[in-house]
Amino acid sequence: MNGHARLALLLFCDAVLINLSIIIAYIFRFESLDLTAPHLLQYYKIAPMVVLVYLAFFYVMKLYNRVWAYASISELIAIVQAVTLGSLGFIALTYLFENLLPRSIILSSWALLILLVGASRLSWRLVVERKKGNGHYGKRTLIIGAGDAGVLVARELKNHDSGLMPVGFIDDDKGKQRMRVLDLPVLGGRQRISLVVKRYNIETIIIAMPSADAQTIRELVAICNQTGLEVKILPGMYQLIDGRVSVSHLRPVKIEDLLHREPVKLNLGEISDYIKGETVLVTGAGGSIGSELCRQVAGFAPKKLVLLGHGENSIHKIWLELSAKYPDLPLGIEIADVRDQPKINYIFQQNRPGLVFHAAAHKHVPLMELHPDEAVKTNIFGTKNLAEAADRAGAKTFVLISTDKAVNPSSVMGATKRMAELIVQHMARISHTRFVAVRFGNVLGSRGSVVPIFEEQIKNGGPVTVTDPEMKRYFMTIPEAVQLVIQAGSMADGGEVFILDMGEPVKIVDLACEMIRLSGLEPEKDIKIKFIGARPGEKLFEELLTAEEGSAATKHKRIFVAKPCLVDIAALEQELLLLAQKTTRIKDEDVFAALAAILPNFKCYRKVRAV
Repeated sequence: MNGHARLALLLFCDAVLINLSIIIAYIFRFESLDLTAPHLLQYYKIAPMVVLVYLAFFYVMKLYNRVWAYASISELIAIVQAVTLGSLGFIALTYLFENLLPRSIILSSWALLILLVGASRLSWRLVVERKKGNGHYGKRTLIIGAGDAGVLVARELKNHDSGLMPVGFIDDDKGKQRMRVLDLPVLGGRQRISLVVKRYNIETIIIAMPSADAQTIRELVAICNQTGLEVKILPGMYQLIDGRVSVSHLRPVKIEDLLHREPVKLNLGEISDYIKGETVLVTGAGGSIGSELCRQVAGFAPKKLVLLGHGENSIHKIWLELSAKYPDLPLGIEIADVRDQPKINYIFQQNRPGLVFHAAAHKHVPLMELHPDEAVKTNIFGTKNLAEAADRAGAKTFVLISTDKAVNPSSVMGATKRMAELIVQHMARISHTRFVAVRFGNVLGSRGSVVPIFEEQIKNGGPVTVTDPEMKRYFMTIPEAVQLVIQAGSMADGGEVFILDMGEPVKIVDLACEMIRLSGLEPEKDIKIKFIGARPGEKLFEELLTAEEGSAATKHKRIFVAKPCLVDIAALEQELLLLAQKTTRIKDEDVFAALAAILPNFKCYRKVRAV
């Protein structure tokens, strides 16, 4: 049915219901079935005018612009408002025409008309849902979690042709068991999953518990995997930046779902205050951290967002994504190398950013051991170029993305990132710009992360290679890390090194085993695990703080701040000058020698390696 035919049908039906409500109200008022009574004969004369008044208000209240197949409380409120306005118009007509119906009948017809119009719309929804139910042959789906998220998932599956048909819920809350939610039964707790799967011929399982802790998710996934069925999950709410849920958010269980912690709670007011209306520049904007920074910053309505990166393909990809999602946001595209000082100065003078997030860096530990000169040029001198350009351009805040590998570094990459931290702390002392660093550990799914490596090895049938049985790392998801980075930036006074709460460290071998199980296989039985030894520059365990730094709490419980270390500024500048003179061929020993000159306690970490 096209739009005009649908509108004509609804207008006709409502006109009938308007007259019917008034006639029924008359019959109840006078207890008479005489439809030729004087009052009714008088009403018949102006019925077209009364109907026109009601329909006009129905149209103004947009009752004909709603999809009644999904009618809910908001539609009922609109009906009440439209009928009330129409009845007030009807009462006004009674003052123009004498001997019209008594006003008590108009009040009665008001309630009847709300009932009749509401019932007509509800019946339409029931017919649509019945047709969907009769013609729905999607996979029979069990939803774990009968809370708000589970209800949203069930409603989405019912309202969309998703290929999934919800059959019921599983929930450990005994108060919900044997009850019905959205006309679907709550079939018991998690211990009944296997039984329910067999009894109800379940084909797919959805875990809809986005706020559950990692241990609960691991237990549920283990139980669901025993059924041999496809298991999907609604990701944690910190991954749903806009707070909405749709069928498209459902995806297979990933390793981050088994590791995620309490969702991040942001002070949106603070973040909005320092981003809204500012020109924001993100370096490394095409990378995993940089691109996520762009996505989240764009949501806080900056004046302009400048994407700076060295790889044109990755910058082009995030540019297209942001252009589609935020068509009104001005985007600046800058293809440049942070080591190119003249180009960086030009970009900053042209754009005059108020806020800078510096995510560009060389991060791959073994490769930087082979090419220490590249690590120095990008991580040290690239940071220095950007920091000085931000100072000259009058930026308000400069946020360096750092790493736990900068603490007691045993690698060239870690040493150069520690140098970058010292540079921004030095700049904070001499500049009006607030320079800060944010330090955190590994992020799941980032480029060079162990997760995609393990995925590829599992896909190829193994073995999965782990460096050492005792190797541990901190992990968090990319959206979680970026949210905390943005929050930390709002707390900057200048000179801080903020530390993100990474939770408990995870053994890499345990991570490998979990990923193998997620693939429906058994470690050592189906996929072998091979220990290959630590690579150059790697430590068994990464710290987030040095002993000298310690940490202090901030007003955000997931963000801490390191106590500043006293640094010999003259020595720092001298070592940077010496490194600058050697950039054509600098060795890892040069990096550690420079660090030792600045912070003598780093001497014990100096290692000589044959490359």
